[in-house]
Amino acid sequence: MRLKLSLLSKNGRVKQVNKHAVQGFIYNMLKGSPYEKRHDEPKFKFFTFSDFFVDSKGRLSLLISSPDKEFINTLHESIRARDWIHIGQYEFEVLDVKKFSLKLRNRFQTGSPIVLYKDKDRGEYFKLHYHRDLGFFLWRLKENAIKKYEAFYGEPFVFEGPIFDRLIPKVRRNGKLDVYVKVVKNGTSFVVIGSNWELLEKERIKAEERKFYRFIMDAGLGEKNSLGFGFINPIRR
Repeated sequence: MRLKLSLLSKNGRVKQVNKHAVQGFIYNMLKGSPYEKRHDEPKFKFFTFSDFFVDSKGRLSLLISSPDKEFINTLHESIRARDWIHIGQYEFEVLDVKKFSLKLRNRFQTGSPIVLYKDKDRGEYFKLHYHRDLGFFLWRLKENAIKKYEAFYGEPFVFEGPIFDRLIPKVRRNGKLDVYVKVVKNGTSFVVIGSNWELLEKERIKAEERKFYRFIMDAGLGEKNSLGFGFINPIRR
């Protein structure tokens, strides 16, 4: 399930909103609800959010998604009760807040970079341009998705074959494939490395796999989903 926020900045043009500030805003909107301790729970958070974008009506927008409908309902009720919200240094007027679900497709594209670790113990991110190992990318993507799915539903899931059959990365203007995102937390900055994709396609989603693909469509792909990474959108034909 998804939530779309349409916003108007009181501070003028919005350049880049710190992802940790967006995460903090979401947690703040959960205060006083059954989800208010989600931030401190040592487990998957089961939500993600897109990068900011301008929608078809020319409005600054943000999408938040989660496989937990009540999580989205709680955010919806909290945000729609406010005329103004603060995200980091920015103050926004809430023009509209809408919850909705999307039809499952077999083709997706990223709304924020997908992040994976090459070596988590060393804090080394997988870099598509440097490592050039699509097999590793697909294996880690699948392993991570299954682990989150099993944790959310509390049931085992066996998935044969690759999670996607066709992939087209989004190449940056400088010819690089990797995206370096600066995140500031408590005054300390660090860089998260990921990749954006024009296409992530599964040729055929079997009936018994539909629940799994719906889950990853809303929970996000890869690591650091609750920090706004791994957001994907289905592509309409």
